[in-house]
Amino acid sequence: MTTEENWDLTIQPHSKWYDLRLGEILRYKDLLFLFVRRDFVSLYKQTILGPLWFFIQPIITSLTFTVIFGNLAKISTDGLPQILFYMCGVTLWTYFSDTLTKTSDTFTANANIFGKVYFPRMIVPLSVVVSNLIKLGVQFLLFLIIWIYYLISTDTIHPNKVLLLVPVLVILMGFLGLSLGIIISSMTTKYRDLKFLVVFGVQLMMYASPIVYPLSIVPEKYRWIILANPITSIIETFKYAFLGVGEFNWIHLGYSFVVTLVLFTVGLIIFHRVEKSFMDTV
Repeated sequence: MTTEENWDLTIQPHSKWYDLRLGEILRYKDLLFLFVRRDFVSLYKQTILGPLWFFIQPIITSLTFTVIFGNLAKISTDGLPQILFYMCGVTLWTYFSDTLTKTSDTFTANANIFGKVYFPRMIVPLSVVVSNLIKLGVQFLLFLIIWIYYLISTDTIHPNKVLLLVPVLVILMGFLGLSLGIIISSMTTKYRDLKFLVVFGVQLMMYASPIVYPLSIVPEKYRWIILANPITSIIETFKYAFLGVGEFNWIHLGYSFVVTLVLFTVGLIIFHRVEKSFMDTV
């Protein structure tokens, strides 16, 4: 006589490319927050200044940009205070670059954990997105302090109702970094050269985005190249919302949304295909 056994969890290979099992992430939400705590604690555990680096990094970066690009190179900031202009771009860019960089080595950095216990692998890159969101919140607070100061003391700042789109811009930036990160992470399991190109590629991407210069100074015949970068419209809309200077275009912003959605879908498919056999190549 045979008895039917009922299991709480059944682990089996994903046989279909569209079977992404995203519902599992909700069941493992506690693990997600544990990884977020791990990322936060491990990063600053043995540092002297600890979370103060959240403030120090954007300040030093913005001051460096002010000296080099504002004072030495004399690059226009569309009449805005230089430190505020660069801080506005750096705040959102840092969130993207940190998310992309840290998720790009998901498989190689967590191979030991992945090889011992089962859990949805997407939990790890998602934890990076959430932990960096906390960092963004702290840096955004710093930006708001500087922004309010210039808003009160000058008449060059013109915020507008586009401020309502700021949460959407943050979500787009986070998912864009996540999408590119998991694609690179999946490919790195076989092509380790990509690991060395990530930092270099992120630096080049920054100069292809209107971080240290306004889109208005780009010649018209080259502007389409900059606008082909999905980050451009996100950064420009962010600047336009807070500063009143920049380019806000629904078509360009819609383009960024579509590119992010496509990259995220492709990234999920590649990620879940690689996770079935990556232990054989890592």
